[in-house]
Amino acid sequence: MDIKEIQRILPHRYPFLLIDKITEIELGKKIVGIKNVSINEPFFQGHFPGHPVMPGVLIIEAMAQVAGVLAFKSVEERMDISNKLVYFTCIDNAKFRKPVFPGDQIRFELEVIHIKEPYWKLKGVALVDGKKVCEAELMAMVGDK
Repeated sequence: MDIKEIQRILPHRYPFLLIDKITEIELGKKIVGIKNVSINEPFFQGHFPGHPVMPGVLIIEAMAQVAGVLAFKSVEERMDISNKLVYFTCIDNAKFRKPVFPGDQIRFELEVIHIKEPYWKLKGVALVDGKKVCEAELMAMVGDK
């Protein structure tokens, strides 16, 4: 799934659209998304000058956006998503293992733990060069705008 399809699904735009493509998706089960981290990201101006590190909260946000794509794509065949949003409702067991720097490519792998619509619970990991940089359990809901 390319950026145009992601933008069709998610309402986020620059500077807050934090994923670049989806490489794998199994509706209702799992998804893999990619974020290419560039020095041109606006948050690097202040985090941290002279030593740019991607804020952990934005790694989690990017992971949540990948989860949102999975939820939307999984329900769109049976639901009109034009007036819906995916709301990030909960985060549990978040751990940050290594810093993420400009030039890194983050691979987000998420799998569904439980669905009780409209709620989705997923477990995710963020990897750079095959090494875990972050992990978390996320909950989201597909709701009205």
